[in-house]
Amino acid sequence: MMTTFEIGKVRMVNVIHGEWIKFWSVRSTSVTLVAAGVATVLFGLFFSFAAEASTQARGPSASLTDPVDIALGGTILTEIVIGALGVIFVTSEYSTGLIHSTFAAVGRRRRVVWAKAAVLGASVFGIVAMAIPAAVVAGQTVYAGSESATSAADALGVMGGATVYLTGIALIGAALAFALRSTAASMGLLVGGVFIGPNLLPLLPDSLTDIFLKYMPSEAGSAMMANVPDPDALSRGVAYLVFVSWVVAIVAGANLLVQRRDA
Repeated sequence: MMTTFEIGKVRMVNVIHGEWIKFWSVRSTSVTLVAAGVATVLFGLFFSFAAEASTQARGPSASLTDPVDIALGGTILTEIVIGALGVIFVTSEYSTGLIHSTFAAVGRRRRVVWAKAAVLGASVFGIVAMAIPAAVVAGQTVYAGSESATSAADALGVMGGATVYLTGIALIGAALAFALRSTAASMGLLVGGVFIGPNLLPLLPDSLTDIFLKYMPSEAGSAMMANVPDPDALSRGVAYLVFVSWVVAIVAGANLLVQRRDA
């Protein structure tokens, strides 16, 4: 009876605090996240400094030389690293068996899922929200291309989209880890479904590709981060709605699986 009573006294804020300590006290997760932020800035500096002058880009193709897009070129690597971070944050507990103790201590499994999502999302958002603007500012400072510098208002939309997208990718990685309970399987599905899958859709008939491709998470993310709008892609507002819906649905699905089966 005493054990039941004590478990019932566990509040959500306590669960979140415990997950926060886990995240930032484990070197593999905290260092990886900080390193991903630093790499985003360094790659942005390198790509911007190495940009070649070109005056022939027009319309959507101008994104190839747009200074903001070039400065954020490092996010291609960052999204993979952060997705892997989300996976490892969860599967590390499954591999050691610590997840059983966590579920037993908290009592309600859904609290563990949402607490990990809250801690991971807040941590990634905080680092990325600093790294993305730093990469853009530093990149435009050393930009060697011929395109004119992007205004702060235009760059703000791109930076906001990149921040939300990277945070969402981390949450998708964690949700897949809860659903599959395996690092290899979760990483395989994340890379295959989010990053590689959209590149295979063009092999389908054009009628199907036009319908489904732009609604994939990575394509919606690209529309969120686009400085030069693509007429064939979603608008930024719709892209936000589509991407956030993907993230919420995947996390909610993982939460449902965690509650319905044995740990």
